[in-house]
Amino acid sequence: MNPEQTLALERIPSPSQPSGVPPERGVFCNRTLNLRSVRAVGYDMDYTLIHYHVDAWEHCAYRHLRDRLAELGWPVAGLAFDPQAVIRGLIIDRELGNLVKANQFGYVKLAAHGTRMLDLDAQRQAYADTLVDLANSRWVFLNTLFSLSEAAMYAQLVDLLDAGHLPPGLGYGELYEKVRQHLDAAHLEGQLKADIIADPDRFVALDPEAPLALMDQRAAGKRVVLITNSEWSYTQAMMSYAFDRFLPKGLGWRDLFDLVIVSARKPAFFWESMPLFQVLDAEGRLMPVRATSGLRGVFLGGNAALVEEMLGLSGAEILYVGDHMYGDVHVSKGVRRWRTALVLRELEEDRRAMAGFLPVQARLDDLMARKNGLELEYSQLRLHCLRLETRPAYTVAPPADPADLRARMAGLRAQLVLLDEQIAPLAVASGRLNNPRWGLLLRAGNDKSHLAHQAEGHADIYTSRVANFVAETPFAYFRPATGRLPHDPPRI
Repeated sequence: MNPEQTLALERIPSPSQPSGVPPERGVFCNRTLNLRSVRAVGYDMDYTLIHYHVDAWEHCAYRHLRDRLAELGWPVAGLAFDPQAVIRGLIIDRELGNLVKANQFGYVKLAAHGTRMLDLDAQRQAYADTLVDLANSRWVFLNTLFSLSEAAMYAQLVDLLDAGHLPPGLGYGELYEKVRQHLDAAHLEGQLKADIIADPDRFVALDPEAPLALMDQRAAGKRVVLITNSEWSYTQAMMSYAFDRFLPKGLGWRDLFDLVIVSARKPAFFWESMPLFQVLDAEGRLMPVRATSGLRGVFLGGNAALVEEMLGLSGAEILYVGDHMYGDVHVSKGVRRWRTALVLRELEEDRRAMAGFLPVQARLDDLMARKNGLELEYSQLRLHCLRLETRPAYTVAPPADPADLRARMAGLRAQLVLLDEQIAPLAVASGRLNNPRWGLLLRAGNDKSHLAHQAEGHADIYTSRVANFVAETPFAYFRPATGRLPHDPPRI
């Protein structure tokens, strides 16, 4: 297929994508989902209903973390947050002090020790016999955009530890625990969220279509629920700022939801039994309450079983939408059997980068096809020589002079060397799309990334933002692309 044909196909909307919707704003399906059978839609808030300017938020989180580490006497004053250093979906190796990107099989495809990317030999030496298993505490999966400042700081501290600038006896695992502990403390003490509330224009990316998506779902008869780990004061401030301006006169964000659950403590929310309190007023006064069918309002705590009781619904009747692979998607499906939607905002930049790379990708695909053909011909000639030179000879091919065959092999080898010289820079460019260190979010070289593997296993659908549901409507029937196996014949 030539580049012009490839670009033409890119412009044709898929059957499940409404006409006129940019490709990066689609809703992508792993598992058949009929929204008409969904009777309630639950939403996370941070990075789901409300998207933040990632650099601004993570710079702020990084600054608070750095200040807390400086109080320990650590030499971190000169450190700065690098937004290109890490991406969601990477995995921290607490044993070796590395950041790694693994494929769907758990093989490490890229690795950095601290802030230094490992070359292929060093990477093989570290991980030749190692598979990433997220059930092992050695590995920490960066599930969400909130993880970026944490991982960036950890990588820089590994450099300081290796240089002998941190307390002696500290290991890579203990170093990670220190980072995690102090970032959690900054969150718990409200320092980060106080900054956001004080200057929301700096941090919040407004989206007028997000409230419209929820209004459409309510109009279609669906119950709408907000389940967030954020506390009531922050939820009230952020939802008012991001939603109220886009609602019809006389309506506020609270009117969009049958239930609002704050301080939910996900992921434990989906399996633990926790008490439920009703939030009585804007000041956040609480009253213990017993969950009953049809109960509406704002609540603190509780658990998913109580939500099901209040809605009178369960399992596949509920769709939950969130950005955290584990805390929102994995456990809601695994424990409650809810349907799931994963929000990956990075998809938009990734898809645009891929579209811009299409002509180069077509050239790369063509070169690789030629290389495959030449390699097959070379291997056949090599085998023919082997059969002729074995005593006794056992070839069934026409007689040939091994010297002639080897001359033809030398010519093919020269062609392959030239092809490799053309392929190498294109392959490198392909692996650096959208991030010069780690590449695309859902790719690890030619493989799917570990994040893509997780999304396939736990997210029925995925998309870049809640607003993308507007074009699909509350009556959409999402169907995955026909599964392709390596032995399937090519499509005409």
